[in-house]
Amino acid sequence: MDSTVVAKDGDTYTKALGNRQVQMIAIGGAIGVGLFLGAGGKLQQVGPSLVLSYAICGIAAYFVMRALGELVLHEPSSGSFVTYARKFIGPWAGFVSGWMYWVNWAMTGIAEITAVAIYVHKWLPNVPQWITALVALGVLIGVNLVSVKLFGELEFWFSVVKVLAIVVFLITAIGLVFAGADIGGTTAGVHNLTDHGGFFPAGIGIALMTLQAVIFAYSAIEVVGIAAGETKDARKVLPKAINGVVWRIGVFYVGSVLLLAMLMPWSFYNGGESPFVTVFSRLGIGGIGDVMNAVVLTAALSSCNSGLYSTGRILRALADHGEAPKFVGKMNSRHVPYGGILFTSIVYVLGVVLNYIVPQEAFDIAIAVASLGVVATWATLIYSQMRMRQAALRGEVERPSYRMPGAPYTGWATLGFLLLVVVLMGFSDGAEKIAFYSIPVLVVVLAVGWRIVSRRKRAHAEA
Repeated sequence: MDSTVVAKDGDTYTKALGNRQVQMIAIGGAIGVGLFLGAGGKLQQVGPSLVLSYAICGIAAYFVMRALGELVLHEPSSGSFVTYARKFIGPWAGFVSGWMYWVNWAMTGIAEITAVAIYVHKWLPNVPQWITALVALGVLIGVNLVSVKLFGELEFWFSVVKVLAIVVFLITAIGLVFAGADIGGTTAGVHNLTDHGGFFPAGIGIALMTLQAVIFAYSAIEVVGIAAGETKDARKVLPKAINGVVWRIGVFYVGSVLLLAMLMPWSFYNGGESPFVTVFSRLGIGGIGDVMNAVVLTAALSSCNSGLYSTGRILRALADHGEAPKFVGKMNSRHVPYGGILFTSIVYVLGVVLNYIVPQEAFDIAIAVASLGVVATWATLIYSQMRMRQAALRGEVERPSYRMPGAPYTGWATLGFLLLVVVLMGFSDGAEKIAFYSIPVLVVVLAVGWRIVSRRKRAHAEA
């Protein structure tokens, strides 16, 4: 039986992703380098209050995922939020959200593919970093171009490694805390949350500044929605996957950061090392550095893999409406949007070169700009759900039984929170401030781009 389908927007995709793979794609999106690497530096910066930042952002992520779930159950589409924004907000919203999402993954990819090279360099110090970066990128491009099933299988195993690493840490950490174990000369326990300058050692204001970084840590949870267009029995599989993301956020992210804060004084962590490596190294466990390096490498590869997958589908959705170059909408014989994948890959290659040439600040700026794309994507999903709800109240569409809880109030609250995150970026002294001041540039570029696209569409309609 042919499993190829034609979606409402005209895209032809193969329903190759099963329940096992979709569940793991959801997990993979909920565990990334933001936790494996970023948590250490942020703990050192703000102390135990980082737990609160993860919890608050986790609540926002929950409502975003529920909004996504309602939209997906209404109409599964590989165009995801671009399709929903175009349908419920307007054509311009589809254009803006699609390109902002691409900006997110382009910037994230620049950081991640360089990180891959740095991690491999630990084992192969004599091999130039740009070579290992290009080899890794080449493998991921090949995987994405061959078939969506191969992508799903690779992401499945990437996620298995990450989940196992986190589970091992959680079990070990809980035992250490309850035992009051000695970790490198300090005692593990709940007292570490308040004994070293209090829960807010750097102040509440500085703690709020971490929200942008935590939002980035949660990025990619929406990939499961993009996978809906290539999922067998999406209306049955997707609600389970989306619900699963919620408890994984609570256990893997909030739970991990809480345990890290209880295991050692917050000042023992630093941004140059994974906090998990810091803990196990102080326990004197040999070889843990290599093990955690492999796990973090897996997380970076997983992120690049998901970036190529999702941007390929989003760019095709844009190209189908004349809002992106025709090339990015090309599909191969295996029903893979190779044009969009290759287009994003070019930027990843340029990112390798740029991060090799320019100072380390470029890496941080890329992450900060990427978070703007995350905020834009989340806001689009929330507002699209709100517009769909209004359309349903008018009797124009039918809402699925899987709905956004507390709508529309939870939607407005989430949008307000996302706006606060963006505003706070302007008060930062680091790369976040540079990203904040790039917003007017992005607005102008997108406005000019939409004006050009609109004129072309009008000219085509009149011809």
